[in-house]
Amino acid sequence: MDAPDQGFTVRAPRGEDLPQVVALEKRCFVDPWDSGALEQELGADRLRLPLIAETAGRVVGYLMAWKIVDQLHILNIAADPDLRRRGVGTALLFAVARKAVDLGMEEITLEVRESNREARAFYHKFGFVPTGLRRGYYADNGEDAIIMTTRTAALLDA
Repeated sequence: MDAPDQGFTVRAPRGEDLPQVVALEKRCFVDPWDSGALEQELGADRLRLPLIAETAGRVVGYLMAWKIVDQLHILNIAADPDLRRRGVGTALLFAVARKAVDLGMEEITLEVRESNREARAFYHKFGFVPTGLRRGYYADNGEDAIIMTTRTAALLDA
């Protein structure tokens, strides 16, 4: 399956994206990261692989991931709540999977709140399966995180 073309592009972040990313983070998460952490993760380097989805100069989504040996670990993925189910998250996921293949990374992994059934279903659709549990992972309420993993090639074939 190919990521849908919905009039937005996926690209590397730029410094001027930070204020929009901070605002979007606050709209998307009950326990948002602070601007310093977001700024650090938006900087691409040997460890970090961030992506931005935008339309008409407006940030509508982002993904932050770490490259860990042969595995890509997604830290954060967000889509503008007004544009959910319009392909932003899918486009980001496919873009990072293509980069992971180029880098020789065989697996993609992430954590998701146990209560976030919508996100878990989204990831399952792309071949992610539960592979572990991190008890008390989320600082705001002590909720457990489900670790989900997929083979990079399987995601692109989904």
